[in-house]
Amino acid sequence: DENKKEYCDVQFDLADDKKKSLERAEKDAENAIAKAKEAIETLTDEIKALEAGIKELDKSVVESTEQRKEENQEFKDLMAADTKAKEILKFAKKRLNKFYNPTLALTQSAQEAASFAEVGVHSNEKAAPGPPPDTWDAYAKKSDESTNVVAMIDVLIADLDKEMTEAKTDEKNGQEDYETMMAESAAKRTEDSKALSGKLSAKADAEKTLSEQTEVQKDTRKELWATVKWIDSLHQECDWLIKFFDVRKTARTGEIDALVKAKEVLSGAD
Repeated sequence: DENKKEYCDVQFDLADDKKKSLERAEKDAENAIAKAKEAIETLTDEIKALEAGIKELDKSVVESTEQRKEENQEFKDLMAADTKAKEILKFAKKRLNKFYNPTLALTQSAQEAASFAEVGVHSNEKAAPGPPPDTWDAYAKKSDESTNVVAMIDVLIADLDKEMTEAKTDEKNGQEDYETMMAESAAKRTEDSKALSGKLSAKADAEKTLSEQTEVQKDTRKELWATVKWIDSLHQECDWLIKFFDVRKTARTGEIDALVKAKEVLSGAD
């Protein structure tokens, strides 16, 4: 009985320690599973947000590039049109000057020659200048008209120069803004791609942890169930002995004492 009781006590202690250890392991696995599931859910949302952001960024880059191409083409078309218009206006101005100014110059030369001749004939007289020729008013009128037309052409050329200067400034600013946007977009895409890669790796690790801890929890529960069954078998085997151990020990001690006394009696003792 004593050997058996010692065996039962040792086995109960071992079984109880193992049960507590398995319960802790099961609880740890349960917590790890919950943590892994939460991490996977959070990372999934973050990954979706990053992927959507990168997609939207790429779309924005494409749209900005197309817009920049259109603006640049509009600038080139405007510069070509204005340059052509300036050439035409300068050509028109040149032709006007060729048409009007030489004629006016010849007329003025004729007047001067006539005036000198008259002065030579009446060198000793101070004659009043004669009236202008009949064509003078016509030339003067034409000269005024040409001056007005040329002035208007100069204004148009100046307007074209102003428009081209403003267009060059706008093109320069637009290109600088585009290049700045592209550099910032490239930097953000690199940063977001790096973050996305990290979160995908973290999600893979969390999924691996979830799978491993689920298996650990499954195995632990099996072992815990086996341990509980082992404890039940120990109770069946040891409870009766432990419960009546003291009674049986006392009874056995009495039996031993009685046997000793009986032996002494048989040996001739009083």
